[in-house]
Amino acid sequence: MPKLFLLNEKKLLNIVITSWFIVAVVGQLIFATYVILFYGKATVTGHNEKWNEVLPQGYVSGETIGNLIVGSHLLLAAVIIIGGPLQIIPKVREYAPTFHRWNGRTYVVTAIILSLTGLYMVWVRGSIGGMIQHISISINAFLIMIAAVFTIKYAMTRKFKNHRIWAIRLFLVVNGVWFFRVGLYFWLFINEKPVGFDPKTFEGPFLYFLTFSQYVIPLSLFELYIKAKSSSNKKLVLATSTLLVIFTIIMTIGIFAASMGHWLPKMKE
Repeated sequence: MPKLFLLNEKKLLNIVITSWFIVAVVGQLIFATYVILFYGKATVTGHNEKWNEVLPQGYVSGETIGNLIVGSHLLLAAVIIIGGPLQIIPKVREYAPTFHRWNGRTYVVTAIILSLTGLYMVWVRGSIGGMIQHISISINAFLIMIAAVFTIKYAMTRKFKNHRIWAIRLFLVVNGVWFFRVGLYFWLFINEKPVGFDPKTFEGPFLYFLTFSQYVIPLSLFELYIKAKSSSNKKLVLATSTLLVIFTIIMTIGIFAASMGHWLPKMKE
């Protein structure tokens, strides 16, 4: 009987993590579509200054190199959001190994480029928020590059279990900025106004918490999931499932709020 209970709990854990992944992919595809349509349309129609409606200092007249770096960052962000989930889905890896390898190489290289261009945007071009946010974003960039290196290392040495774990870690930290947006819109939705930060300076205790949480929470939950998946501790498995359900609910509300309040309206402009 205990084995049956544990089997059911592990099944629940698998259902919960699958549900989280589906919600995340849907939300990221909406975000990628927004990036392509809003920034792409502004660029194609010659209205690059519209970038500044979302990214202060995103476009600076006369700074060709800087504008190209920001533009490439936005384009690659959309590409990596689309390609990332395809690397995680087991069936894709199983039935299309060649695609998996080449998409993986593209993903890793793109992730590193995004990290470097992100650092440029924060420390050279300038970004909203204060020093704490800038430091956190920089930590996220370095985590991306570290995860990318280990993902490549374990693929080359054919240690595929470690490779998959580091690939998922890479997937999570690459989407740190997306988690930040979703978390911010969840907070605005439940409070119905900015609470814990100044919307003009984009600084405050809540944003200080969120800027580190964007990668600390997803990574921590993943490590907990790895431990629970191989554990026979019933309480640990149930606790992990519960935390993942809460995280999924928060994420769902944040995706809805961001889509209705920002992403979808911007797509129509």
